[in-house]
Amino acid sequence: MTNPSDKILIDKLAHAARAGSISRRSFMHYAMATGMSASAATGLWTTKANAAPQKGGTFRFGIHDGNTSDTHDPGTYVTRQMIYLAHQYRSYLTMINPDGSLGPDLATEWSANDDASEWTFKLNENASFHSGKPVTSEDVKASLNHHRGEDSSSAAKALLASVSDITTDGDHTVIVTLDSGNADLPWLMTDYHFAICPADGEGGIEWKSGDGSGPYKIDGGEFGVQWQLSRHDGWHLDGAYFDDLVMLVLNDSNARQSALVTGDVDAVSLVDLKTKSLLERDPSIVIESVPSAAAITMPMHCDTAPFDDVKVRNALKLAMDRDEVIEKIAFGEATKGNDFHHSPAMPYWPEGIEQREYDPDKARSLLKEAGAEGLNVSISTADSVFSGAVDMAVLYAAQAKKAGINVEVVREPSDGYYSDVWLKKPFCLVSWGARPTPDVMYTLAYKADAAWNETKWQNERFNELLLQAKSELDNELRKEMYTEMAQILRDDGGLLLPFFNNFVYARRDNVMRGDNLAASWELDGARAPSRWWFAS
Repeated sequence: MTNPSDKILIDKLAHAARAGSISRRSFMHYAMATGMSASAATGLWTTKANAAPQKGGTFRFGIHDGNTSDTHDPGTYVTRQMIYLAHQYRSYLTMINPDGSLGPDLATEWSANDDASEWTFKLNENASFHSGKPVTSEDVKASLNHHRGEDSSSAAKALLASVSDITTDGDHTVIVTLDSGNADLPWLMTDYHFAICPADGEGGIEWKSGDGSGPYKIDGGEFGVQWQLSRHDGWHLDGAYFDDLVMLVLNDSNARQSALVTGDVDAVSLVDLKTKSLLERDPSIVIESVPSAAAITMPMHCDTAPFDDVKVRNALKLAMDRDEVIEKIAFGEATKGNDFHHSPAMPYWPEGIEQREYDPDKARSLLKEAGAEGLNVSISTADSVFSGAVDMAVLYAAQAKKAGINVEVVREPSDGYYSDVWLKKPFCLVSWGARPTPDVMYTLAYKADAAWNETKWQNERFNELLLQAKSELDNELRKEMYTEMAQILRDDGGLLLPFFNNFVYARRDNVMRGDNLAASWELDGARAPSRWWFAS
């Protein structure tokens, strides 16, 4: 039982934390002196010290995965640099809140007809672009149409394939009509491609200038290097506590973490799990680990030999010891995958599907049946894919040897990996961000005609079920469909999914946050710069 005098001290410490009159280092020292554990003291500091957001300061954050070839075109968004930058200077119709719920961004409310084939979005009348122009329904219409039509090259084109028309009703109402119902459409609008840009007056959007309606406006910068932003005084929501932002592209994990330790940055987007324990010893650094629907995938092109044989594909899946990978590469910060891209963090979790385990003997047997004994394959990876990507590929190569498979690990340049390797090389490692629902994930990456069909997989039954599930309003029936789809993808697809990785990132102890952290992207759903603040 807590000593009464200790209880009084804890209450005083909590009050001081709320008032911002005590540093984290002093708070931890006195709290632990009462007998409180380090983890309990950290939790108390987090919940109390963050109670009163403060405005001011320049927030500097180092991110992984940025290329010189990145662009402002939302149809091309793929790297963390493009995604994180977009969430600072552009807005979306909806957003995923820190607690995982769906909340408003530009849209203040939304509603559907009885079969969810028509959705109406009401826009915030106070929203404005950084140029001073009000955000109107024409901007939303043009922004969504940027991803539609035969001429669109957007990676998100497949997500809007069922949209038959987008109309406006005045300056602040947008109506989206679909060929068939889609119960997930408001969630779909959080996809990072669907950033709202100014309409150009000719049916398109003006995306090159970098004008947006997000919490911060771009003052300058260079892709692959860094960006400088300042608060948008016309921001239509709460938050945006920092005066200025500096986003640094630090693809090298050592450079990223060194910048955090020395105080050159206030937060980093990805912690190297091999050195995570060293960072934890520094009392000025706070590490966050958030279970998510993000995934590490190893797609095999099903239209390319030897991956065009399902027996070979399943042999390669059986040749991975996922438990060892999670232990040695993810250091336990992950959830085991089962070769279907549906996370326990998503709704409609498919129960009852047998977990695929490491079985080199069965893998060897399948290769013999396929006439592919002594199989030789190459797998491409890069340091920037995720912390430990190259090490994981090397470990997999060692595991696969027991099945008679020779895996050559090809270390690719980090710069340009997603433009030069992914979707082009027939076997590689990929880091997927979290998606809110299985429909979004399957439509993006496994639908037959998806621009990002990373396995080049075609399955008629899977696509039939995907279409049916999208418009099914009975949740139990919908779950049955997603379960069948997961089973088909596991058994027939070209996806090897080792694990769903936690988002592990870090901040300095003078950076405060709310009670919850969004599990949609690293850094609080890619919105840390507009949700966090400095302690007094």
